[in-house]
Amino acid sequence: AAAAPGRCGRSRAVQPGPPRSRSRSRSTRVPPGLPAPAATGPPAGASGLAGSGRRACQPPAPMFHWSKWKKRMGASASSSKRPVFDEREDVNFDHFQILRAIGKGSFGKVCIVQKRDTEKMYAMKYMNKQQCIERDEVRNVFRELEILQEIEHVFLVNLWYSFQDEEDMFMVVDLLLGGDLRYHLQQNVQFTEETVKLYICEMALALDYLRSQHIIHRDVKPDNILLDEQGHAHLTDFNIATIIRDGERATALAGTKPYMAPEIFHSFLSGGTGYSFEVDWWSLGIMAYELLRGWRPYDIHSNNPVESLVQLFSTVSVQYSSAWSKEMVALLRKLLTVNPEHRFSCLAHIQASAHLSGVVWSDVCEKRVEPGFVPNKGRLHCDPTFELEEMILESRPLHKKKKRLAKNKSRDNSKDSSQSENDYLQECLEAIQQDFVIFNREKLKKSQEQPSESVSASETTDEAEAEAEAEPLHMCSSVCSSGSS
Repeated sequence: AAAAPGRCGRSRAVQPGPPRSRSRSRSTRVPPGLPAPAATGPPAGASGLAGSGRRACQPPAPMFHWSKWKKRMGASASSSKRPVFDEREDVNFDHFQILRAIGKGSFGKVCIVQKRDTEKMYAMKYMNKQQCIERDEVRNVFRELEILQEIEHVFLVNLWYSFQDEEDMFMVVDLLLGGDLRYHLQQNVQFTEETVKLYICEMALALDYLRSQHIIHRDVKPDNILLDEQGHAHLTDFNIATIIRDGERATALAGTKPYMAPEIFHSFLSGGTGYSFEVDWWSLGIMAYELLRGWRPYDIHSNNPVESLVQLFSTVSVQYSSAWSKEMVALLRKLLTVNPEHRFSCLAHIQASAHLSGVVWSDVCEKRVEPGFVPNKGRLHCDPTFELEEMILESRPLHKKKKRLAKNKSRDNSKDSSQSENDYLQECLEAIQQDFVIFNREKLKKSQEQPSESVSASETTDEAEAEAEAEPLHMCSSVCSSGSS
């Protein structure tokens, strides 16, 4: 399978075209206690799809039992052992039990954690402060936190907690165990039209919500779409997202080149009027095409000059498979319209599509539509080498953080503060420590649910009557209140 492209400026070249099988002669030995990697064939749930796999059948991987694995890894299973934390204190690293690594980025890693007091499972992304400073990524991390703290949606990977220590910045988010769509493409899963149709609907709801919050994601691609255990899609990674207010336009060359809309390149080249929310819908069209066909519609590489890409979009026509329905082709054509003014770029456009005329949007919003592809619940859908690297190769493994920080603190106390080896680095670290915003959605929800004790009985009655008359606010209210067709 083709390798996943990186972001603009750091992306790897990917040759669109029919996927080529890649044999692996070496096997990775997984230490005792870790779940087996997913099988190289399509996950269970895809077998009922038409033409469900492009690769010959592989021997089944050993079955992975999530509950047994949690117990083996030390995850708490008894409420009698739950610690009690002072709710007035900020959430910190000690509130979580680290279970295993499941992913990594250029300067951060992701692991499964369990909150000790509630026993709820989350994904924890941690980013090394020094590496962020050296790569000039602190601004992006802070912007991502700023965005995630203000939004929540059923088809987003939502932030629950953010905190820091001397070494790292932490984001604790929803845990989605179905893997990302890039992983499933690499496993040669062939997605049906019905499955892709549901992904388009779910992502349309997410993008419509982001637009209502003035947010352009700018990196919609299979790598950033995570599936839950039922197979529903969730958008993640707001590292290069941006906020634009009414009348504003974005101008930066940001994104992953094969998924970037033509107007981003044109604006960068000509210094034009910039671009807006339409770019995310172009990316959605590219992704939908790739899921259906196995490769992308344009032959774009990370090293292509911007000038050549502007010319490419004006001269090359997208080729659609004759096996696809006319309605699906028509929908993709509208998403992949080069002129953003004529492109499908809002929920109303998607709802008006003939291919989606039978969709009951309130059911989609409530996750009542059963996905056509369900990841195998018996496997963890991630690369097992992430855990091996954390255990063997990582110079500062997360599970040894507490001892390491205590040792560093003792060493720092024995030094004169004026003997810093790098004054600039120390200054930046101190700035991060001061400006980092700690967040606790759990506490926020509790405070919103508890009525104020200072409100009188008459005021409470008046507010209740007013709320009864008002239309209920829902995170998908723009859909659910607009009818079911």
